[in-house]
Amino acid sequence: MADDRVPTVVVDDVHIVYRVLGGGAGGSSALSTLKRIATRAPSTAIREVHAVKGVSFTAYQGEAIGLIGSNGSGKSTLLRAVAGLLPAERGRIYTRGQPSLLGVNAALMNDLSGERNVVLGCLAMGMSPAEVRARTQEIIDFSGIDERGAFSSLPMSAYSSGMAARLRFAIAAVKKHEVLLIDEALATGDATFRAKSENRVRELRAQAGTVFLVSHSLESIRDTCDRTLWLEAGVLRMDGPTDEVLRAYEGFATSDR
Repeated sequence: MADDRVPTVVVDDVHIVYRVLGGGAGGSSALSTLKRIATRAPSTAIREVHAVKGVSFTAYQGEAIGLIGSNGSGKSTLLRAVAGLLPAERGRIYTRGQPSLLGVNAALMNDLSGERNVVLGCLAMGMSPAEVRARTQEIIDFSGIDERGAFSSLPMSAYSSGMAARLRFAIAAVKKHEVLLIDEALATGDATFRAKSENRVRELRAQAGTVFLVSHSLESIRDTCDRTLWLEAGVLRMDGPTDEVLRAYEGFATSDR
């Protein structure tokens, strides 16, 4: 029987390698670095970090896919590669449309007000000025930044990290995305905001989008995702129904390893 599902992301034997300075004896000090720049001498202390190792999977329209694993397992690196922000050393990544990456470190302009950031963020996503005007207050209300005062009129530099993350999510989630990549954004805020965020993810799925969610909160993964990928040390250890993958991961996390 033919598979009628529509692929949105295909990751084919992808390897991602970082190359970083440091590691040589005396080779990473500021003085030695200045000497290399002045003499144009090549660095002898370049270290390779193999962050993602031969990962393959296919994502489909209407799926919400969790990414779990220990710190440093390659989850965020893989999301950045799917978004086109990191090149693959080997292998290929194919996507339907341009994936949108939403992370807690996504850049907004600290000197501008929250309301102005809403406008600029929505315009950057391709919304028309009329659409932005019609939905600005909805976005601010969803984020909850005005619940304890008129913070939307204040510069982003006055926001806590949680407030800024909630605003980023509210901006990104107002638009329909073919592929939305979320890195820990649902871990911010109180239970009410998390519930609103999880409901919004379900709405995006219902609109035939594909959502990837990286989170250390297994509860968020369980409540939001029907499929989960488990990465460990850059290797895809398991890909399957969320409940099965989480049971295996929880057993791994509580073992002596």
